[in-house]
Parts: sequence; structure tokens; C-alpha cells
Amino acid sequence: MDIDAVRNAHPDWLDHLESLGGLDLSFPRDLTAELLRLAVPHEDIAAVLADVPGRGSRRWWLAERCVHSLVSTMGSLDRPPAFPSRLPDGFGPYFFVHVFLAALPYTREYHREHGVPDEVSWATLTDLGRNMAVHRRRHGTGGLHAPWWFTLHARGVLYDLGRLQFERTRLNGATGEGVAAAGAPAGPGDPALGVHVPEFKGPLTAAACDASFERAREFFPRHFPEERHQVATCHSWLLDDQLAAYLPGSNIVAFQRRFHLLQRLNAGAMLAFVFGADAEAAELPRRTALERAIGDHLAAGGTWYARAGWLRL
Repeated sequence: MDIDAVRNAHPDWLDHLESLGGLDLSFPRDLTAELLRLAVPHEDIAAVLADVPGRGSRRWWLAERCVHSLVSTMGSLDRPPAFPSRLPDGFGPYFFVHVFLAALPYTREYHREHGVPDEVSWATLTDLGRNMAVHRRRHGTGGLHAPWWFTLHARGVLYDLGRLQFERTRLNGATGEGVAAAGAPAGPGDPALGVHVPEFKGPLTAAACDASFERAREFFPRHFPEERHQVATCHSWLLDDQLAAYLPGSNIVAFQRRFHLLQRLNAGAMLAFVFGADAEAAELPRRTALERAIGDHLAAGGTWYARAGWLRL
């Protein structure tokens, strides 16, 4: 592994890591048991164990500083760590998996300090294994899909509360301005909850979503009383109101109607979420009503969008 290659690809990131210095790095004593608890796919476990960075190696040096960067922003809404989505060859596909495993004791301690129940803590952290499954489904190889995404879980910013996940965040940009313009009791810079709809969690039923929102209304005032979350926001292709014409009465349409819709956004990830990989519209399978809607709309020259939306808590 060549540090110079990292510097060439991500010079600002490496400068940041070098400025931090190291942090005492260790991995769970029974790493296999921890991987199983984190829902790491069985076909990845042996490779993760075999690829643990060796103490004193360049990969160990970089992992120490990545963990330090992560821990230094624990709980912060304003100072996210910089994690590139891809590293140069030589790191192996599981480098960031090892970083998050080494950060696990710090994450769990933060959860305990805030009284987060073990059930919620572990449900949140098993997204590590789920996102490894997403990587394998999309690319056919081992790895971690979107390592930056799991920094939210590892830093105590995002929590799994049933069918939905909720991120402690702030209203910013056009979304914050739109919320304020609608007369809501919040605006740019105010705390809010970001709503995320994970894969591998079953149907998006109204009852399951109701239960998640109820849990969120109880969970955050109890464990983060210093933050007053009066609104929740969502930024997703699931909120594209064009779907209503194709999927009347569906769970997706019921979900989007919970929100006051705001600006349109780029929906570039839509095909990857639904089909597993980008493809030409004419080649997309039509196995479900959603797949038929997406494929037929694109084949007819239409465009899909993500939308921003908000609701009062």
C-alpha cells in the first residue's frame, strides 16, 4: 500500500489525517462473533478476518488516523469526517470495514452515555453488514457500499427505529428555507430529523412507518433533550409525485403523502436502488409494478426526480 498514491488521490484528506496523529487501535477480541452480530454476510467473514491490517503496517497507520478522525467528530452535527468513497488499489475491499470495527467501542460508549438501549444500538450498527450485502448485490464482489454513509451510524448521528432510520441533522439550504416559508416552527440552521428508508427492511407499510415515527418522537427528546426536533425531512426518489399516476394506492404513494413536497433534486441513484445497477431503460426488467413504472416512464422519454419533503413531528 503506497501512501503516495493516497496523497495523489486525496491530498486534503491525507493532510487532515496526518494532522490528527494516531489513536490506540484495537479490534474486538472475538472478531468473528462481532461480525455475525453486525450482520456481515457469511461469504465475507473469512476475507474480513484474513485482511485485518497488521500492526505497524502502512494500512494500520492509516486506519489509526481514520478512527481518530471519526471519533473526533462523535455526535457532532457540524463537523462530519471526510471519508472518500474509494481508495487506491492496495487497501483491499474491507479497509473501511476494519476502520468501523476499530471504532465500535467508541460508538458503543457514546450510545451508553446517551442512554441508547442496546436494542437500538445494535439494530443501528447492523447496517454495516447490510451495506456490505448491498455492495455484493450491486457489484458481485466483497466490500462496503458508500463508506461515508456508515460514518453517520458510527458517530451516533443516525439511529434505526424500526422500518425507518432517523438522522440528527440541521435544516440547511433550500429545504430549510422552504420549511420556514411554509410557516413551520423551524428554519435554516435549526435541528431536524432526516428520514431514511433502508433496504432489507420489508414492505414500507403505513403501520410500520407510523410505529417508526412514534418511536422517533419518544426516542430523541429522551436521549438528546438538548436538541428540539420539530420537523423531519426526507430527500428521496420515493417522494417523486409522478409515481402516484403509476402506483395509486401503493405504500410508496402513502409514504410520500406524509410530506409537504419541496424542490426537485437529481434522482441519479434511483435505478441502482431499485434494480441494483444502472441500465438502459429498454433493458430494465418489468417484474414488479414499480419496475414497470420506472422502465415505462423512462422508455417514453420521461425523467424521474428525487424530491425534498418535510413534516411536523
